Amino acid sequence: MTNINRKVVSRGVRAVNAIRNAELEVLKGQRSGRVYRKPHSKATYTASAPGEPPARRTGNLRMHWNGQVKSENSSGGGVAIIAELESQEPYAGILENGSSKMAARPFTEKIKEKAMPEIQRIYGEPYT
Repeated sequence: MTNINRKVVSRGVRAVNAIRNAELEVLKGQRSGRVYRKPHSKATYTASAPGEPPARRTGNLRMHWNGQVKSENSSGGGVAIIAELESQEPYAGILENGSSKMAARPFTEKIKEKAMPEIQRIYGEPYT
């Protein structure tokens, strides 16, 4: 049983990595919103339009994530695994949900949708 529990935790780590890879994919690329000048620079960037994932201006949202795997022992000797990835940027929630001054730029559901096939494959592997 201990060997299987270790494998389950290992799969949790792999699931977090799958979510992280999906996050990098969803938050990359060009957007179709307005073009702005970067502060203190002559360079420009294209912002995201409402409903699109956030555009990358500084790269902080895309690069500052914390992934972790939590395991909890359950009755019967099994283990419950929670694989999660959380943004460390305080403005991530504002981008996701919008505000009174800005329409939402949702990205979490897109990350989940992109990661889910890989996560299902990881957890569907036989425990041999």
